[in-house]
Amino acid sequence: MEKIRLSKLMSEQGLCSRREADRYIELGWVFVDGEQISELGTKIYPTQKIKLNKAAQAQQTNLVTILLNKPVGYVSGQPEPGYRPAIVLIKPENQFIPKQPTQPIKRFQPSHLKNLAPAGRLDIDSQGLLVLTQDGRIAKQLIGEDSNIEKEYLVRVEGVLPREKLALLNHGLSLDGQPLKPANVTWLNQDQLRFILQEGKKRQIRRMCELVNLKVTGLKRVRIGNVKLGNLPEGQWRYLEDGEKF
Repeated sequence: MEKIRLSKLMSEQGLCSRREADRYIELGWVFVDGEQISELGTKIYPTQKIKLNKAAQAQQTNLVTILLNKPVGYVSGQPEPGYRPAIVLIKPENQFIPKQPTQPIKRFQPSHLKNLAPAGRLDIDSQGLLVLTQDGRIAKQLIGEDSNIEKEYLVRVEGVLPREKLALLNHGLSLDGQPLKPANVTWLNQDQLRFILQEGKKRQIRRMCELVNLKVTGLKRVRIGNVKLGNLPEGQWRYLEDGEKF
């Protein structure tokens, strides 16, 4: 059996991101079979037991995940010239507070913006549910190579879609030379489709529609895994609640 870099194994096991793993190792917060590990680059066998100390566990508990209803006109990730990144909307006055909260309301703190990054993309012409997180475990769950989390979209289109082309949207198209995973695409009404995908290539839905001669005129993401956009107003955000799981 071959040894694997400890930080890589920690990420694969969903304990944290690789960057977090390296920091925890440097701080002496990681134990392998009961032995403290503090040297970066350490390799271990996959069968060995990894444990984080209480300091690391407490820090992970304090990491926040934010759900934003991104409007059209904002980029989800790195800012581009002339465009605003969605993270600028994460400010106290945009926090959504339900009229009848089911849990104590967590209030915004500037520290919640530190290392906050989008877990997945939503292009500038699209709106809806965008997840931003400080937690590498959630980022890996949503955008890791082996992620199979469903994303649901409501897509307004123009054009004619014969039955055989609808079948192609469900399975049979390729992008960038790679076959797409099977999707679940159905009509909601005469000009709106529901897409449920388990992957997220750049501008995937728009490009899929182009391949069957449809023009997308509106695109809204309404669900990621078990988490729904719900009644979150456009341009507002809320924290992922305790007990909510993707």
